[in-house]
Amino acid sequence: MCEDLCVRGRVQYQRCLYYQNGKKVLEAFWGGRRVVLKSKLENFSSYEPLGLLDYQDAADELTPLDVVFYATLEVRNSLGLAEEDEDEEGGGANSSLASQWGQRLKSRGRSYSRAELASLWSLLQQEEYTFLRVLQDLSTHVAQVLGSCGHFYAVEYLSAGRTWDQNIFSLEEAAGPPGPRGRWSVRDQVHRVALSFLDMVRHFDHDFTHRLHLCDVKPENFAIRKDLTVVAIDVDMAFFEPKMRDILDQNCSSDDDCSFFDCASRCNAERHRCSRRRRNTNLQVICEKIFRPWFSPTILGAKAGLPLQVELQQAVQECSETGSDVGEGEEDEGREETSGSVHQRLLSILTRLLQEGGASGEEGGAREKRGHAHTALNF
Repeated sequence: MCEDLCVRGRVQYQRCLYYQNGKKVLEAFWGGRRVVLKSKLENFSSYEPLGLLDYQDAADELTPLDVVFYATLEVRNSLGLAEEDEDEEGGGANSSLASQWGQRLKSRGRSYSRAELASLWSLLQQEEYTFLRVLQDLSTHVAQVLGSCGHFYAVEYLSAGRTWDQNIFSLEEAAGPPGPRGRWSVRDQVHRVALSFLDMVRHFDHDFTHRLHLCDVKPENFAIRKDLTVVAIDVDMAFFEPKMRDILDQNCSSDDDCSFFDCASRCNAERHRCSRRRRNTNLQVICEKIFRPWFSPTILGAKAGLPLQVELQQAVQECSETGSDVGEGEEDEGREETSGSVHQRLLSILTRLLQEGGASGEEGGAREKRGHAHTALNF
């Protein structure tokens, strides 16, 4: 991105989206495409320099293998993944995340300049960049990193959710696939987005070596693509299991001391120590903070009394309460079975709602004839 920014002038600043405690989030156009530029700290000098550069002659550049070694260590440290954690058996299909990205750096095939190394090191100190970059080719549910320059990195621009919008996302702008009966209706889109939320939960729970915990669930931290895929766009509070356990391992006098935003455990009254195991789940929090407002009788109106809608409301209520009474001694298998059962029930109801709506001519699933194009939100 540096050449387009500094030489060709193909990156044009538009506006500041967020600025607090040094963190900057900017909107820009890059070659005609709308992007978001991010940096955790305001100035490049605010990041710790790569100490090895102080001992290298200008002409004695680090080899790609050296870069792979130090970058992999930094990624593991950032994500809280020790080497033995990544390589243990029984994990998901996409294990050894840091090592996989290290192989991408290795495939570069040429040495890195001092400026490139300094830039890479500043980026690796930003947990969100590391998280997004490592999962770049492994998940459709995280924002895509498009490039970087200095300590700023560019991600795809997606229209974030809004707490005050009853549909959360700008569904009226989303473009469903063309069909004989027009575009998807708003309620049809809501059901499809809800299904994508369920797919994201399953993906984060099972498809990596360690479960991925979302500790800051709110509409503003998610977005949708044109195909209605849910995307996590702010992952500052996303942690793999080992780091999650370290965060929860705190002194306590009550359960209130064992909550880290949306991730909570229980206080052991005898040891005055929080359990290292999270007692609630991603699914439970999404049901509580996303699905309950979405599928409330107030929003559904006259449709709230329809049998499938009543069943959905009951399932969402059950989902939001699942895990609330889980004790520290409960077996993981039982907890997994309960969460999996609720997930499957929601999946079944939403799928039936789509089928029922498609078969009827009603707005709950019928396609409207008018739609609008949705404006979608390297190292």
